[in-house]
Amino acid sequence: MSAPNGHGSEDRENTFTPSEMSSGPFVAHLPVERVKELVSALEVPFDPSQIEWRVMNTTKNQQPARGQVVPYADQRAYTDRLNALFTPAGWTRKYSIHTSANFERSKDQKIVAKVLVTCELTIFGLGSHSATGEEWADDDNAGTAAEAQSFKRACSCFGLGRYLYYFTGSWVEIDERKRPKAVPQLAGWATPAGWLKGLRPHAGESANPSERAGAGSNHNDLREIERMESVVGKRMYRGLLKTVARVWNPRDIRDQASREKVLAHMQAAERGLRRAEAARDKAGLAASAAVLRSLQLSSLDQIDNLKTLQEVVVALEAVPAQSK
Repeated sequence: MSAPNGHGSEDRENTFTPSEMSSGPFVAHLPVERVKELVSALEVPFDPSQIEWRVMNTTKNQQPARGQVVPYADQRAYTDRLNALFTPAGWTRKYSIHTSANFERSKDQKIVAKVLVTCELTIFGLGSHSATGEEWADDDNAGTAAEAQSFKRACSCFGLGRYLYYFTGSWVEIDERKRPKAVPQLAGWATPAGWLKGLRPHAGESANPSERAGAGSNHNDLREIERMESVVGKRMYRGLLKTVARVWNPRDIRDQASREKVLAHMQAAERGLRRAEAARDKAGLAASAAVLRSLQLSSLDQIDNLKTLQEVVVALEAVPAQSK
């Protein structure tokens, strides 16, 4: 079995041997340096052959048609990495499935519930992390999609696949079925070889190196703002653009001071959402849903301003942790 960097048995020191496994999911018997080595191995990007591209946005009434693509890896790539580093006996995952209360989906005013799946991922010797994925219940693959999302998010807490969050999306030509005709070239930091040489992404860096040529500080701030759409969600993203800068598109922000103000608000939203997610996972889905309903919300992705986000965080953090 190959290690994350593509080498074979000569890299056996990166494998988590059975003798190193802890007796339980919350007890770590490994030396600190060994833990650092394993986390570093988890952080190595996937091989480019394991990367696929998803079209997130498309142009309207424009020829040739173009779509904004972002890279992702199938959850099998995640399980392969975990098996390679820790063996199948060295880690485990547990899912819990819930359905949210019905609420209106804004794009078509349809009353739909959401499927919520929480994945608790345990790596013996390192500990446990949990994360939640969600999908509209009227999707035929809602359970599968939410499950994969929750598993990948839990993996990212250990560093696995975390580098994919740095991508802002690249625009490429798409065919009549909205599939990319060609995919961008991955930057060096997004490959195992480049990562192991010490290359690292910069905030808001594009997947395609040619798109970064000549970028100044203003351009970097703009790209970082655009990256935030996938981080804080469309509702919060548009809400902050409207209230802080009175624009719909960040490219319409003309002065640097306004860009910096918008970016600061979005970074605050990112921190707040991470706190809200952590508090939600700690409190449990049932208690969290009750808190959100009391604030006339059905999910975190409905929040569109920092004031409401603060109220949600305070309320969720006040809920006692669910019993294990």
